[in-house]
Amino acid sequence: MNEDRIHENIVEIERHLRKIDYIIRKKGREIITEENITAPQFQALQILINNEEMTIGELSQKMALACSTITDLIDRMEKAELVLRRKSKKDKRVVIVEVLPRGHEILEKVLKKRMVYLRGKMADYQLEEMELLRGQLATLYEAIKNED
Repeated sequence: MNEDRIHENIVEIERHLRKIDYIIRKKGREIITEENITAPQFQALQILINNEEMTIGELSQKMALACSTITDLIDRMEKAELVLRRKSKKDKRVVIVEVLPRGHEILEKVLKKRMVYLRGKMADYQLEEMELLRGQLATLYEAIKNED
């Protein structure tokens, strides 16, 4: 009996997380359109900023896209002055993708707008409810974070 209830809860939690993720991503796409970048460019900026020095091959793996696709993406991002390619200080044969100030600014602006959106949707939450949800999500994240 408990197993059935656990299964039902897992199904509902996964469904709600998926729907929330979809809605936030959809809102995020509206926001990034205002900044004249694409969803893959935004995703690449997030990954590059969170992982510091990365090669095109490493970015390709993180985004689960072919190196040729990432190369084209980085070409467009360079033209938009979001990133630049530079040789690694450790090994001159290795090319690193570096996020330029404009890339950092756009990422920060989009994330702030998403937080304003989320805050508006959570306006009726009590502080204790927010803290409980934050803690539960942090615990779940800790349990699964090493999977990517």
